[in-house]
Amino acid sequence: MSGILCAIQLREAGFDDFAIYEKADRLGGTWRENTYPGIACDVPSHLYSYSFAPNPDWSHRFSPGAEIQAYFERVAREYGVEERIRFETEVTRCAFEDGRWHLELSDGTSDVADFVIAATGVLHHPKVPDLPGLESFAGAAFHSARWDHDVPLEGRRIGLVGTGSSAVQILPAIVQVGEAVTLFQRTAQWITPVENPAYDDAERRTFREHPEVMAGIRAEAARAFVDGFANVLVDATSPVLQLIQDTCVANLEDHVADPVLREKLRPDYRATCKRLVLSPNFYDAIQAPNARLVTESIERVEPAGVRTADGELHGLDVLVLATGFQVDAFVRPMRVFGRGGAALDEIWKSGPTAYMAMSVPDLPNFFFLNGPNGPVGNFSLIDVAERQIAYILQLAARVRDGEFREVCASSEAAARFDRERTEAARNTIWATGCRSWYLDEQGIPTAWPWSFDRFIEEMRTPRLEDYETR
Repeated sequence: MSGILCAIQLREAGFDDFAIYEKADRLGGTWRENTYPGIACDVPSHLYSYSFAPNPDWSHRFSPGAEIQAYFERVAREYGVEERIRFETEVTRCAFEDGRWHLELSDGTSDVADFVIAATGVLHHPKVPDLPGLESFAGAAFHSARWDHDVPLEGRRIGLVGTGSSAVQILPAIVQVGEAVTLFQRTAQWITPVENPAYDDAERRTFREHPEVMAGIRAEAARAFVDGFANVLVDATSPVLQLIQDTCVANLEDHVADPVLREKLRPDYRATCKRLVLSPNFYDAIQAPNARLVTESIERVEPAGVRTADGELHGLDVLVLATGFQVDAFVRPMRVFGRGGAALDEIWKSGPTAYMAMSVPDLPNFFFLNGPNGPVGNFSLIDVAERQIAYILQLAARVRDGEFREVCASSEAAARFDRERTEAARNTIWATGCRSWYLDEQGIPTAWPWSFDRFIEEMRTPRLEDYETR
């Protein structure tokens, strides 16, 4: 998503000497990688779109993954992006030498660039749990982001490990076809109800004929998202968070009839401490006659299925691991070496950080889109990336115009940003007592800890005094 955006905005700003490297054989990022049954976006479609490329043909308020993938493919074609992409070409090493970035590529070739933008995503590298005996399983086993569509599900006994957003979308889809579905839950999730109405032909015709209607929907959704969600997550005392909590509790208590099951599904932490999960039908699915919730921990995987700590063997034909991603990887495993040979792995040995989520000291002319410490849990990442690329291009233009040749966050500014970020993070809902992928190894939230309105303001113009220029 952000790489396509980069190409379009680079051209718009007058930069035409650029290359895009993509290690896969087609574009799409998250929506290429994740094709599991039930996949959809949890941000409204008219908000989860490029501001300059509204789509009048979304089928639903929250559109399915295949539609989103098709949208990105169409935009890339219309804006001539595909012709600039080198597919199946992974960047393996990036080193700043003699004032330029030297790139080593997986096909044995190399490139040299003045500027590097890492639009490599966050939810990308699957996190496969270390389950003893996993390799011994006699059936089909795969991560949700590597879904094997050659494996039939009809009439099969399916195990689903995990209860995050992916699992909550997968369960209602597979419970309709599997003979039996067992959901292995380590941590219960708060589920907020959400309606997902379809857009009818008349509405889509209105969108095509009156684009201002789509713009209005986008603006309304954005403001509601900011005021009712993004801005309140960073204040754990916000009364709006209590309203969200009350909504989640009511959803659980109104929709789960069995008191034993209800208590198994009741989290012991506050709503939105983990990423809030949206679903119109998860509770219905887990109460289906062929569904079962297992809360005993997994002891090991055996050829015939999964054995839990209580000694029970759960016989399975298919095992799906909806266990998330290595969210601290970012550009890695690419090896990045900055000024004087400074290794990014060494800079990040205590955890990934970046000034304004985009720049790291000693990595001149190297910028991240949706990098460390950004608003990954707060808002549409398309909107975030659009604001970030506009910010980055202001600095790139200064390099092009000869004001300076090299620019990166100063060590002082980066350290100050990190101190302020760490302190502010303690006041967020993410720091109220749960384990989530928003936390680093010290238990400190890594996401943008201030309001989204502040992010918007920060992205307007770079504070040049916070950058080291040469």
